[in-house]
Amino acid sequence: MSGGKHDAIAADSGPVTDHEYDGIREYDNPTPGWWKWVFGASIVFSVLYAVFFHASVYGWTVQDVWARQQTAYYKQVFGAVGELKTDEGTILSQMSNPEFMDVARATFVANCAACHKRDGGGDVGVNLCDDSYKNVEKVEDLFKVITDGAANGAMPSWKTRLSSNERVILAAYVASLRGTTPAAGKVAEGKVIAPWPKAPAPGAK
Repeated sequence: MSGGKHDAIAADSGPVTDHEYDGIREYDNPTPGWWKWVFGASIVFSVLYAVFFHASVYGWTVQDVWARQQTAYYKQVFGAVGELKTDEGTILSQMSNPEFMDVARATFVANCAACHKRDGGGDVGVNLCDDSYKNVEKVEDLFKVITDGAANGAMPSWKTRLSSNERVILAAYVASLRGTTPAAGKVAEGKVIAPWPKAPAPGAK
């Protein structure tokens, strides 16, 4: 349809396009220039963003930011205690240190959960919640396995990626998982070992 009322509307409201659908015609109102510039700029920005964060050595990730904040926190927390010993008594005593266990839990989730699951139930790695162990006979062996790795690299060494203190409290956290009930625990592997000794009393030598 054309002419009459439609022509009057077109005359009052500006030009219309040369096509019509079901008796409906649309005004020829192009997108504003500023909108096109914003749209084009967003495309350019997305390309630069992708190159910077995904293809250049100068980009950073959320994990990088978290790691820097975690490192700063470790320096603050560990600075007050100095270098922790790596013996049985120290590892056992750290199991009752709630602040260090919170730090160790975050370390475990970030670095170990991919193989052992967040609750320690095991996936690619062994179940850390039962009484059976493949490379551990004493609690200090947990620190050794974390430090040196095991199973020809299937369990990687964390010596160069985690500080000694981090590995000590991580060993304590792994020890604390024993006896817990994971959501879907992997079948036991290795051999059953004796329970962990009781933690030494505070100030005991």
